[in-house]
Amino acid sequence: MTRTYQICTCCIMDTTDPDIRFDDQGICNHCRTYDRWAKQHLAQVEARQTLLSQLVEEIKSAGSGKKYDCIIGVSGGVDSTYVAYLVKQLGLRPLAVHLDNGWDSELAVSNVEKTLKKLGIDLYTHVLDWEEFKELQIAFLRASTPDAEIPTDHAIEAVMYRAAARNGLRHIISGVNFATEGVLPLKWAYGGKDWKYIQSVHKMFGQGKLKDYPHFSLRDLANFTVIRKMQFIRLLDYVPYSRDEALGILVNELGWQYYGGKHSESIYTRFFQGYILPVKFNIDKRKAHLSSLVCSGQMTREQALKELATNPYTEEMQKEDREYAIKKLALSEEEFTRIMSLPVKSFLDYPTHYRQLEEIKRVVRKLRRFGFSPIKPYFIRQDSQE
Repeated sequence: MTRTYQICTCCIMDTTDPDIRFDDQGICNHCRTYDRWAKQHLAQVEARQTLLSQLVEEIKSAGSGKKYDCIIGVSGGVDSTYVAYLVKQLGLRPLAVHLDNGWDSELAVSNVEKTLKKLGIDLYTHVLDWEEFKELQIAFLRASTPDAEIPTDHAIEAVMYRAAARNGLRHIISGVNFATEGVLPLKWAYGGKDWKYIQSVHKMFGQGKLKDYPHFSLRDLANFTVIRKMQFIRLLDYVPYSRDEALGILVNELGWQYYGGKHSESIYTRFFQGYILPVKFNIDKRKAHLSSLVCSGQMTREQALKELATNPYTEEMQKEDREYAIKKLALSEEEFTRIMSLPVKSFLDYPTHYRQLEEIKRVVRKLRRFGFSPIKPYFIRQDSQE
């Protein structure tokens, strides 16, 4: 039965998310969840400076006597580059870690090198085995799920954990943030931590073995977070983060150049989000990104709708990226067309650790209610009653 189209009266999420729900006021579950999580996890503005100062002192103390005191991930995008700028402003001594998955645009490479050199930050780049990673990406395309970019997300996290372990560090600072990424349907982007899911898809649709692909199992995750006490820090949640203001600082002070869209520093991401998602899955991920900005007060609903109506990803760019991607993946035009016509699936159609990961979250939330948690929450407040 076809569902009647509906759009949220507060943000711009709509029924292209198959799991969206609306209340009697027409407000969607994403808005309600965003508001609830913001109250539970984000400190009041007047308390953020104190919490930030405490965090900085904790990082400096833990890294005392070492060459670096924290790891930062850098992609060349706005969020991660602004994190690099902030950590230097805060007097931290970061090692920047970048994952080269073979899809960096020339501008992204230039932005990373230029900004880190200007900030005086050392860079470690992990280059993936292209043939191995190519097979994994093709496997996810054949699996026909809208979360086909998670092999990159998982590898990035694994590489940062490894870099922290090599340098004896506990603090990993990420550009992920609640203000601009608080709205995202589960079925659009599941699996960043699920090695079982990645293995399952590769086994069903890929070739060869994943010998060099950086990964971590649930046991590895427990070792990193509970035994080694490593934690990912969402630094941008500790400051009043405005994406437009951050962009201005990067352009004016660091000579950073804009790509024209969120995550467009990667050619594959630009093509996947700009072509494959809308054409095959009827998903425009900009709806989630813009809705996050609406929920965080950085944009009005009317402004979001106006921006959604304009698409900087032109037909000419789509054509160029399509030809480039098919050639780079060594697919024929016929094979790519067949992939695009496969029935749509989700992560629920494959073996995963979804239930186990949800149970871990439930246990951690319960422990936190009693004032104890083996894993520090990613957000600011330590007294959350989720």
